Formats: sequence, structure tokens, C-alpha cells
Amino acid sequence: MQEQDDLITRARAWLAEDPDQETADELAKLIESGDTAELADRFSGTLQFGTAGLRGEIGAGPMRMNRSVVIRAAAGLAAYLKAQGHADGLVVVGYDARYKSADFARDTAAVMTGAGLRAAVLPRPLPTPVLAYAIRHLGAVAGVEVTASHNPPRDNGYKVYLGDGSQIVSPADEEIAAQIARVDSLASVPRPESGWEDLGDEVLEAYLARTDAVLTPGSPRGVRTVYTAMHGVGKDVVLAAFARAGFPTPVLVAEQAEPDPAFPTVAFPNPEEPGAMDLSFAKAAEVGPDIVIANDPDADRCAVAVPTADGGWRMLRGDEVGALLAAHLVHKGARGVFAESIVSSSLLGRIAEAAGVGYEETLTGFKWIARVEGLRYGYEEALGYCVDPEGVRDKDGVTAALLVAELASELKEQGRTLTDLLDDLAMAHGLHATDQLSVRVSDLSVIANAMAALRTRPPTVLAGLRVVSAEDLTQGTATLPPTDGLRYYLDGDYKARVIVRPSGTEPKLKCYLEVVVPVADAADLTPARGRGQDVLDAIKKDLAAAAGI
Repeated sequence: MQEQDDLITRARAWLAEDPDQETADELAKLIESGDTAELADRFSGTLQFGTAGLRGEIGAGPMRMNRSVVIRAAAGLAAYLKAQGHADGLVVVGYDARYKSADFARDTAAVMTGAGLRAAVLPRPLPTPVLAYAIRHLGAVAGVEVTASHNPPRDNGYKVYLGDGSQIVSPADEEIAAQIARVDSLASVPRPESGWEDLGDEVLEAYLARTDAVLTPGSPRGVRTVYTAMHGVGKDVVLAAFARAGFPTPVLVAEQAEPDPAFPTVAFPNPEEPGAMDLSFAKAAEVGPDIVIANDPDADRCAVAVPTADGGWRMLRGDEVGALLAAHLVHKGARGVFAESIVSSSLLGRIAEAAGVGYEETLTGFKWIARVEGLRYGYEEALGYCVDPEGVRDKDGVTAALLVAELASELKEQGRTLTDLLDDLAMAHGLHATDQLSVRVSDLSVIANAMAALRTRPPTVLAGLRVVSAEDLTQGTATLPPTDGLRYYLDGDYKARVIVRPSGTEPKLKCYLEVVVPVADAADLTPARGRGQDVLDAIKKDLAAAAGI
């Protein structure tokens, strides 16, 4: 009974200072109904601020995304920036079109202003890469993007960048979290009604002018595209960028063209999820384009689909697009370092080696890729590509779409396709077949138990291939800092690699699989793909059994 009384007391204290009538009403009803199970869930702790910032379900209480949580996060960030010597620095704030995003952006600007910093807010919901660009363009000391990217409709998030235009990494995240923990009550956080700058379109225009930099002057621009914004904020910026570059106007998937926080046509607003691209493929069947391009809701990711021999459409894996863009940049004479996360295909390393350019592997996430010294190109398999690191030191679904369109246009003039170039890469470097075993859970202990099972009883054979190396990445490596993950190298008839890690942004256990199949000649491509998929399927089955999932 004492525990229940304490819970109600904490909930009432939270309710007393909730600035949002909607979440206040929600919490009041839970208290009035005596729903202690739901209250216990919402007050079991606080959303943890980490290298992904904050992300969670919208609702009342410290374990949900709401204005109270955001105000505290902003106050902690402001205190951190002042402790770093940026007492009068500029913080630029962007936001997507999700529920509460505009409120969270305004609260952030108010807190920064109240703390004595300067704040500027982007003029409307815009792609995350526009915010990442604006930080460096405006000389800001930090940036905040209110977005949950491709999470379900009920979620929102809070992503923090520092003045170099890159997402935060350790120890900044721990230091900001410590400052958040010091925030006593919302009454102690000054929040003036005005004093920040509401930006016009000048920053967006500067970003769009910069997008031209990824293209070769005079390159072919004839590719015909179907495009979907996936109910997000990408449409207007992508159309403007394509128009500036001189590409034919993409045909829109009308049902998904405008921002809609309910994401009514998809189960999950992520191009990788089953069914998410169905409307795009239906539009492609109707108009017959050369390629299909999709952004996720905040337009920092880019998906690409190509026609198949049977008249259908196939979405390329992120690793395939990553290799295509690398090959295109090599062809354009790009120099510098090509980088990728450890969960992405090893094909990039082979392309870089053959081209004589630098190559580096990082931990998962663009917060790491963007910090590679001398970076020229970075990608990771989850549809993220950084093709203009001097402009945006983060993944950018708009400039990636432009570069894909340029490549497809060049190939089209030669009577070739993206699929033909993938075949060339397979014959030159071996067929790098990749796949994922991804398990979404409602109980996070399932993930912890699976990781524990693999650490306690590591597999020795997967798909008939010997596990010749097993690394627990919590120990770090000679080139990587510690992270919660496991990496296996396999050898036998084929070489393969497996990486297992909990997702940093969703309740998922993710297993990344790769097998390299030698290709003798063009006639061997189709059989090689079949062999590769068979091995991947067998690895999935054996790995699931070993992990108990």
C-alpha cells in the first residue's frame, strides 16, 4: 500500500507542473481511475538520454515523450553548453511533422533563450539534414532535431548535434544526462514567451544551393522517377532539389505525399518494412519509371527500387545502394576516406581498396561515421548515406536521392541499369549477399536473454560453416570502442560474417548477416545469388536457435 501511495504522490506532483493540457488530462484520468499498473509503467524511471538523444512513446509521465521531459532535456543541454563555454552561443532547432514536434521545438527555443543562449527555429517541418546543414551554416554551437525518424506514429524523439554538425557521442551524452538529472522542477526553468529567432527560407535556400555540389556539371539528368515521402517532410525539398538539378519532375505517390503524423497507409513508416513500398510499386506499375525513390518521414534515409525481369519491382538493400554510390563516386574521381559501420557490407572496403582510396569501419550510427577524419563518403545498411560531408555531416536522403538519379541517368544513356552495375561489382569483387534477422519485442528481457545465451554458449558452426572468430564487442577492439554486440567470422565453402546487437532506437534485436560467394562469370551470377541466399537462410535458422529467439 505504501508503494501505491508513493506512486500516486509522484504522479500528482508530475501532474501539478505538466504544461500540456492534453497529457495533464491523460494523467489525471489514470490517477482518478487508480490504474496503478499503467502509472507504474510511466513512473518506473525516466527516459534515458543517450547518444540517440531521447526517443519514446508520446504520453504523460517521465517514461514518455512529453513537454515536461523535453523542457528538462533542453535545460540540461543548455547547462551543458554553458559549462562548455558557450554561454551566448546559438542553438538551432528543427522539427518534423509528428505529433507534438512543433511544441517540443518551441519549448526548446524558449528554454535556450531563458538560459541566456540564442535560439533559432527552422520555419516549418523540414528534413533532418536541413537542420544538420544549418548548424554549420549558421555557426551554431549545437542543434536539436525533434523527430522519431521512421518509428511508429505514437513515438517522438529529440536528437542533439554539436557545433561540428555531428550527432553527440560519449562523453557528451553522459554529461548532458547529468545536467538533465540536476533539473529540479519545471518552475526552476525560465521559459520566456519570445526572444528567439524564427528563421525564414534563407537556410533552406542555402541547403538547396549546396545540393548541386554532389552532381557533376553537365552530367546526364534524364532518369524518370516515382517518389514517395512516406507521409513525411521530404516532398517539397526533394522536388525543389530535382528541379534545380534539371531532372524530370518525379511522379509522386499521392497517398503518401503530404505530412501526416498518423501514417495511415503503412504499418511502420519505414521503407524497409514489409508493405511500406506497396503504393510506390503500384504507382510504378502505372507510369513505368526507371527507378523508385523513397525517403523515410524525416528524409534522412533514402530507399531505391528497380524493375525486375518479370515486370515487378525490387527494393535494393541498403548495402546495394551503398556499393552503387561508392562505385559512382569512384567513377567521378572522388578522393578521401570511404567509411561504413561494422554492420554494413564488406564490399565497400573492396571497392575502396581497388580504387586506392582510404577506408574505415566504425561503430553503428552516423554519429561515428561523420567523425571519420578525411571522410568523403559514408553509409550504413539502414538506408543512410552521407555523400556531401562538407555540407551535411550526417545521413542525407535528399542528396543521396540526387546522386542515385545521376547514376541511373548515366547508366540509362549507356543502355544500362543499376542492376547491371551491381552485376559488374559482383563479378569484380564476389557476390556480397546480405540479410537481416530482426526480432521486434514487447519485453526487452528477450533481447537481454538472447545476448546472454550467445555469450554463454557461443555457436561454433552456423550453416555448416565453422566459426573461426568470435568477438564480444563490449571489450572493444584495436580500432573500435566498446559497444554491446557480438561479431562472428565464418569460413568453409564460403566466407561469412554475423553481427548481433540490440537496436539503439527500437525494441529490436538485430542480426546482420553477410556471405561472400565467388562469381566465375556472368552466367554464374544467378546461381551465385541462389547459393548466397541458401547460406543466409541457414545462418538465420541456426543463429535463431542459438539465441533462443
